[in-house]
Amino acid sequence: MTQQKWAVGITGASGAIYGVRLVQELLRAGHLVHLMITEAGWQVFRDELDWDTQDREALLQEKLQQDFPGVLQYWGLRDFRCPAASGSYRCDGMIVVPCSMGTVSGLAQGASGNLLERVADVMLKEGRRLVLVPRETPLNAIHLENMLKLSRLGVKILPAMPGYYQKPQTMDDLINFVVGKALDALDVPHALFRRWGE
Repeated sequence: MTQQKWAVGITGASGAIYGVRLVQELLRAGHLVHLMITEAGWQVFRDELDWDTQDREALLQEKLQQDFPGVLQYWGLRDFRCPAASGSYRCDGMIVVPCSMGTVSGLAQGASGNLLERVADVMLKEGRRLVLVPRETPLNAIHLENMLKLSRLGVKILPAMPGYYQKPQTMDDLINFVVGKALDALDVPHALFRRWGE
């Protein structure tokens, strides 16, 4: 399989494990991942996963890169040297997982206030794949209007809603379903869940 180049954003919405698992699967498949994590995202790593985020680079190497054949490149939110921040860089697409409503708002307004928003804006302007995995409930009218605006621009909105027809037995089963649907949206093959009819 040809190595693909993906941009991945992890924000401060609950569900950091979705972003972690997705990055691991992309790296397992041998792809290049340009990773951006908001400060709130790092906080969720601490709160939900009990990770010590003091040495961020070492943590990402241990928890995400592991011994997978893909390449992980981490970029700070102010480091606009990231190749994916330029439309001339041939990035296969971007996914923000989980995606906070604050990030949805920034993207809907074209704010480009940080690297994550800039890379997403590049995906929009270049007509490349952009997938958002919101994890928020309930949703107010502003949230819905922002997501509708982005959807009309071609952004795939993929809420973190696990299915139950595969009869999940563990938390991992639920996580894998959502991550598998996200990988489907990127057209990246996987075997994370049993499909309907299989």
